[in-house]
Amino acid sequence: MNTVAPTGISQQPDAPELASTGSVKRPGDRIFEFFSTASAALMTVIIASIGLFLIWRAVPSLNNNVNGWLGFFTYAGPWDTSNTEAMAFGIPNLFAVTVLISVVALIIAMPVALGIAVFLSNYAPRRAVKPLGYLVDMLAAVPSIVYGLWGWQVLGPALSSFYEWIYSWGGGFFLFATYANSPSFATGRNILTGGIVLAVMILPVIAATTREVLIQTPKGQVEAALALGATRWEVVRMTVLPFGFSGYVSGSMLGLGRALGETMALYMVVSPSSAFRFSLFDGGTTFATAIANAAPEFNDDLRAGAYIAAGLVLFLLTFVVNSIARAIVAKK
Repeated sequence: MNTVAPTGISQQPDAPELASTGSVKRPGDRIFEFFSTASAALMTVIIASIGLFLIWRAVPSLNNNVNGWLGFFTYAGPWDTSNTEAMAFGIPNLFAVTVLISVVALIIAMPVALGIAVFLSNYAPRRAVKPLGYLVDMLAAVPSIVYGLWGWQVLGPALSSFYEWIYSWGGGFFLFATYANSPSFATGRNILTGGIVLAVMILPVIAATTREVLIQTPKGQVEAALALGATRWEVVRMTVLPFGFSGYVSGSMLGLGRALGETMALYMVVSPSSAFRFSLFDGGTTFATAIANAAPEFNDDLRAGAYIAAGLVLFLLTFVVNSIARAIVAKK
């Protein structure tokens, strides 16, 4: 027999257990919730474990740095890890080259990716959208070493005349200066070539992210703008781009995170150099290529630890960049 609450509402004594939202929590829901929570926790543990491993391996080498922990962030000379009791190493040049190449890649890739995203979402014929989208996405499937071979054997030499032309009128400017040990224009193995190769590599990341956001523009806003007599470009400028700006920025940040950690392509395209002189026509060494170049030294824990310390900085840098991208998306 049903019991009647003081409010007059009938209550069942054997009602099923309810979730906090008021819905029935079935066994399938419990299993899915468990595996979802476990997956999220596992990823957190993995990321934390990587960070702890890097710190654990880096600390002994930092203690043996003749310039101390502070010198790791200020010493800009050549690395010397031959004497493990008194090593000399620091990251300013690695940091500067890594950031410069990545910024060059962003400057080139961002406008091109935005143009691709706007065209595919607003101008391209409906039948051509998918094939063109797949073509752009295929750039992300090309292995890094293939990009490296292309940049080394094809792109660099092909740009030699262009570099000579820039140097003829801009050689006095620090960004286009050359030095005695700068790579030859004939090979084109400089920071600018590396930035162009990186731009092609991160282009699909930025374009795909931006396009997915732009196509979510509310149709009502687009139709209202057209009804008021706006041209297609005015609709894009006043409605589509403001709506998708956060996605464009977050996609660019994700592309930047991809560029910061690139190894093989830059290893082959950019001539290694321990110096940084703010010139796009100079060689350089990024965090990733420095670690790759030093692989033969990893049979010694202290020598390896010096490069692991650099890897820790790169890990934190990419983590910060991707966190910024996620924060931008979350705000929208």
